[in-house]
Amino acid sequence: MSGRDAMATRTGGFTLIELVITVAIIALLASVAMPLNELVVQRAKEQDLRRALREIRDGIDRYKEASDEGRITKKVGESGYPHNLEELVTGVEDAKSPKEARIYFLRRIPRDPFASDPSLRAAETWGKRSYDSPPDDPREGDDVFDVYSRAQGTGINGRPYREW
Repeated sequence: MSGRDAMATRTGGFTLIELVITVAIIALLASVAMPLNELVVQRAKEQDLRRALREIRDGIDRYKEASDEGRITKKVGESGYPHNLEELVTGVEDAKSPKEARIYFLRRIPRDPFASDPSLRAAETWGKRSYDSPPDDPREGDDVFDVYSRAQGTGINGRPYREW
Protein backbone atom coordinates (compact mmCIF):
# COMPACT_ATOMS: atom_id res chain seq x y z
CA MET A 1 0.00 0.00 0.00
CA SER A 2 1.38 3.32 -0.97
CA GLY A 3 1.21 6.55 1.12
CA ARG A 4 -1.72 7.77 -0.90
CA ASP A 5 -3.75 4.67 -0.27
CA ALA A 6 -3.06 4.93 3.48
CA MET A 7 -4.42 8.51 3.49
CA ALA A 8 -7.53 7.48 1.63
CA THR A 9 -8.37 4.69 4.04
CA ARG A 10 -7.78 6.78 7.20
CA THR A 11 -10.99 7.70 9.00
CA GLY A 12 -11.92 11.36 9.43
CA GLY A 13 -11.10 13.04 12.76
CA PHE A 14 -8.76 15.41 14.49
CA THR A 15 -5.29 14.73 15.73
CA LEU A 16 -4.25 15.58 19.25
CA ILE A 17 -2.16 18.50 17.97
CA GLU A 18 -5.14 19.99 16.12
CA LEU A 19 -7.31 19.75 19.23
CA VAL A 20 -4.68 21.35 21.46
CA ILE A 21 -4.20 24.24 19.03
CA THR A 22 -7.97 24.77 18.75
CA VAL A 23 -8.40 24.82 22.54
CA ALA A 24 -5.48 27.26 22.87
CA ILE A 25 -7.02 29.63 20.31
CA ILE A 26 -10.42 29.51 22.07
CA ALA A 27 -8.76 30.17 25.45
CA LEU A 28 -6.89 33.14 23.99
CA LEU A 29 -10.09 34.61 22.55
CA ALA A 30 -11.94 34.10 25.85
CA SER A 31 -9.15 35.82 27.82
CA VAL A 32 -9.45 38.83 25.51
CA ALA A 33 -13.26 38.91 25.75
CA MET A 34 -13.50 38.84 29.57
CA PRO A 35 -12.03 42.32 30.20
CA LEU A 36 -14.26 43.69 27.44
CA ASN A 37 -17.29 42.17 29.16
CA GLU A 38 -16.28 43.79 32.47
CA LEU A 39 -15.91 47.13 30.69
CA VAL A 40 -19.40 46.78 29.18
CA VAL A 41 -20.88 46.07 32.63
CA GLN A 42 -19.07 49.05 34.19
CA ARG A 43 -20.17 51.34 31.36
CA ALA A 44 -23.81 50.24 31.84
CA LYS A 45 -23.64 50.96 35.59
CA GLU A 46 -22.11 54.36 34.89
CA GLN A 47 -24.92 55.19 32.46
CA ASP A 48 -27.43 54.18 35.14
CA LEU A 49 -25.60 56.40 37.64
CA ARG A 50 -25.71 59.42 35.30
CA ARG A 51 -29.40 58.89 34.61
CA ALA A 52 -30.26 58.47 38.32
CA LEU A 53 -28.28 61.56 39.35
CA ARG A 54 -29.94 63.60 36.60
CA GLU A 55 -33.40 62.37 37.62
CA ILE A 56 -32.94 63.15 41.34
CA ARG A 57 -31.28 66.50 40.70
CA ASP A 58 -34.09 67.46 38.33
CA GLY A 59 -36.63 66.60 41.04
CA ILE A 60 -34.71 68.70 43.60
CA ASP A 61 -34.57 71.64 41.17
CA ARG A 62 -38.31 71.42 40.43
CA TYR A 63 -39.00 71.36 44.20
CA LYS A 64 -36.90 74.50 44.65
CA GLU A 65 -38.69 76.24 41.75
CA ALA A 66 -42.08 75.40 43.29
CA SER A 67 -40.84 76.75 46.63
CA ASP A 68 -39.62 79.98 45.01
CA GLU A 69 -43.00 80.36 43.26
CA GLY A 70 -44.76 80.15 46.63
CA ARG A 71 -46.43 76.80 45.90
CA ILE A 72 -44.66 75.19 48.88
CA THR A 73 -44.89 76.82 52.28
CA LYS A 74 -41.56 77.25 53.98
CA LYS A 75 -40.57 78.65 57.32
CA VAL A 76 -38.37 81.69 57.72
CA GLY A 77 -34.73 80.76 57.31
CA GLU A 78 -35.39 77.59 55.28
CA SER A 79 -33.59 77.23 51.97
CA GLY A 80 -36.57 76.00 49.95
CA TYR A 81 -34.97 72.64 49.20
CA PRO A 82 -36.63 69.35 50.26
CA HIS A 83 -36.02 68.12 53.81
CA ASN A 84 -35.34 64.59 52.53
CA LEU A 85 -35.47 62.64 49.28
CA GLU A 86 -38.68 60.84 50.22
CA GLU A 87 -40.48 64.21 50.13
CA LEU A 88 -39.94 64.27 46.35
CA VAL A 89 -41.97 61.04 46.03
CA THR A 90 -44.61 61.52 48.72
CA GLY A 91 -45.22 65.06 47.50
CA VAL A 92 -46.12 68.27 49.31
CA GLU A 93 -49.31 70.27 49.56
CA ASP A 94 -49.76 72.89 46.87
CA ALA A 95 -50.17 76.19 48.77
CA LYS A 96 -51.73 77.89 45.73
CA SER A 97 -54.35 75.19 45.11
CA PRO A 98 -57.72 75.64 46.81
CA LYS A 99 -58.40 71.87 46.88
CA GLU A 100 -55.51 70.57 48.99
CA ALA A 101 -53.76 69.19 45.90
CA ARG A 102 -50.30 67.68 46.18
CA ILE A 103 -47.27 68.31 44.00
CA TYR A 104 -45.11 65.28 43.17
CA PHE A 105 -41.58 65.58 41.83
CA LEU A 106 -40.50 61.95 41.36
CA ARG A 107 -42.36 58.68 40.81
CA ARG A 108 -39.72 56.80 42.74
CA ILE A 109 -36.21 57.36 44.01
CA PRO A 110 -33.69 55.46 41.89
CA ARG A 111 -31.03 53.40 43.66
CA ASP A 112 -27.36 54.13 43.32
CA PRO A 113 -26.27 51.38 40.87
CA PHE A 114 -22.96 51.02 42.71
CA ALA A 115 -24.57 50.53 46.14
CA SER A 116 -23.69 47.05 47.35
CA ASP A 117 -26.07 46.66 50.32
CA PRO A 118 -29.48 45.46 49.05
CA SER A 119 -31.09 45.99 52.47
CA LEU A 120 -30.80 49.79 52.18
CA ARG A 121 -33.75 51.77 50.88
CA ALA A 122 -33.11 53.65 47.64
CA ALA A 123 -32.84 57.03 49.39
CA GLU A 124 -30.23 55.63 51.81
CA THR A 125 -27.89 54.59 48.98
CA TRP A 126 -27.10 58.21 48.12
CA GLY A 127 -24.85 60.68 49.86
CA LYS A 128 -26.66 63.94 50.53
CA ARG A 129 -25.34 67.49 50.61
CA SER A 130 -27.23 70.20 52.44
CA TYR A 131 -27.45 73.78 51.25
CA ASP A 132 -25.16 74.92 54.08
CA SER A 133 -22.26 72.55 53.33
CA PRO A 134 -19.38 73.41 50.99
CA PRO A 135 -19.02 71.50 47.69
CA ASP A 136 -15.60 70.04 48.57
CA ASP A 137 -16.87 68.67 51.91
CA PRO A 138 -20.54 67.67 51.45
CA ARG A 139 -22.49 67.02 54.65
CA GLU A 140 -26.09 66.18 55.43
CA GLY A 141 -28.18 68.81 57.12
CA ASP A 142 -31.72 70.18 57.35
CA ASP A 143 -32.33 69.92 53.60
CA VAL A 144 -31.13 68.11 50.47
CA PHE A 145 -29.39 70.48 48.06
CA ASP A 146 -27.58 67.79 46.06
CA VAL A 147 -26.89 64.05 45.97
CA TYR A 148 -23.77 62.09 45.10
CA SER A 149 -22.71 58.47 44.86
CA ARG A 150 -20.99 56.93 47.86
CA ALA A 151 -19.06 54.53 45.61
CA GLN A 152 -15.32 54.58 46.19
CA GLY A 153 -14.32 53.74 42.61
CA THR A 154 -13.29 55.83 39.66
CA GLY A 155 -15.21 56.01 36.42
CA ILE A 156 -13.98 55.17 32.95
CA ASN A 157 -13.55 58.91 32.46
CA GLY A 158 -11.02 59.05 35.32
CA ARG A 159 -13.23 61.01 37.76
CA PRO A 160 -14.24 59.51 41.12
CA TYR A 161 -17.93 58.61 41.32
CA ARG A 162 -18.35 60.92 44.33
CA GLU A 163 -17.62 63.91 42.07
CA TRP A 164 -20.23 63.16 39.40
